[in-house]
Amino acid sequence: MEVDFDTLTEYQRYKLMASLIVPRPIALVTTLGADGTVNAAPFSMFNMLGEDPPIVMVSINRLTEGALKDTAANILRTGEFVAHLCDEDMAEKMHRCGERLPPDISELAHVGLTPAPSRQVAPARIAEAPVAFECRLWETLETPSRHIFIGRVLHLHARDGLIDTERWRVRLQAYFPVGRFGASFYVTTRDRFSLERTAGAITASTAIDEM
Repeated sequence: MEVDFDTLTEYQRYKLMASLIVPRPIALVTTLGADGTVNAAPFSMFNMLGEDPPIVMVSINRLTEGALKDTAANILRTGEFVAHLCDEDMAEKMHRCGERLPPDISELAHVGLTPAPSRQVAPARIAEAPVAFECRLWETLETPSRHIFIGRVLHLHARDGLIDTERWRVRLQAYFPVGRFGASFYVTTRDRFSLERTAGAITASTAIDEM
């Protein structure tokens, strides 16, 4: 099968790319509304872009007739956001944060998540999240359908015990984020395998994995 992308509509390209480029990490992004409301919304067009400087990307589509989602409008106005990684325990609440609510209603209160103070940015972080990256806007790319925000990570919050700060490794046996799959599906990260070899044989894990 061959597909010429120039012959497809924007919607057709989106459906194909979003269902084929999977699984994708999900950022539950908090921002601050003009009236002080903490907005939270999930985005799966999200990833790390580099470490020097430490930058992450979140891509947010426009609504009909070019209107902006609350998250995009807030980032453009304040230049700040917090990107959270979501695990199995908060997956359902993360999903519900995607419901359309008025700008003056906080999704965190709506779904039962707890705001907590950030250290270097104004938007609150989410206490239940295993990981939160406080970000300041580094650069914005704009396409006809999206704003692509590149944020510089200023501060990391992690669940107690998740990170070994002597070796700067994550204890993966205690970390179970969820990912976005095609259509209405999500995936877990429990089915893991190693390709490390010891004496020519593939080992189940390494000493770093089991720390």
